[in-house]
Amino acid sequence: METARLTHAVNHAWAGRPAGDASGLQGVRGPPKGNVEGKLKMSIRIAVALAATIGAGALMSSAAEARPELVGIRGNYTPGTIVIKTHERRLYLILDSGHAMRYPVGVGKSGKQWAGVTRIDGKYRNPAWSPPREVKRDIPSIPGVIPGGSPRNPMGVAAMTLAGGEYAIHGTNRPGSVGGFVSYGCIRMLNADITDLYQRVSVGTTVTVTR
Repeated sequence: METARLTHAVNHAWAGRPAGDASGLQGVRGPPKGNVEGKLKMSIRIAVALAATIGAGALMSSAAEARPELVGIRGNYTPGTIVIKTHERRLYLILDSGHAMRYPVGVGKSGKQWAGVTRIDGKYRNPAWSPPREVKRDIPSIPGVIPGGSPRNPMGVAAMTLAGGEYAIHGTNRPGSVGGFVSYGCIRMLNADITDLYQRVSVGTTVTVTR
């Protein structure tokens, strides 16, 4: 299971830290209440999906395009629910009893897939990222912290963390990987699509993941 520490990108985040120093990294940070010159320090532990760095393109026939579609859907889902169908590599935002917005997604690779019901418990723009131990083991040269907005940051432009587990729905710096079985368990979207979905849902939204 992947574990990661996500921090919200803020002005001067990580100022003064040596490159690759992830010590003390706990989560989202910004200015604390009652201190206009300080930075808010909130902690959240999540896991993030990271594509295999070699051969990801071979896992799909063609790169997905950012183009959410209005489609019909069957199932007893409450409007506003997010449904992720792993085998389809698609995410559905339920609009009503028979319609949904559909987005292509990257999902867990073999051995990293999961199913269940959870909810969004955090929303973050341009998050910084610290690789979990498993990723660091697989890619020893990866930095301890990759700032938000960096082209090397696998979170892309936004991330929405999921409660009760160690996963998130997030953007990507590797658009060609979306549509494949490529992550450590998180749900990866094109940056244009995560931006669209981010605006449509709120903290507390139910997320149902099926195999």
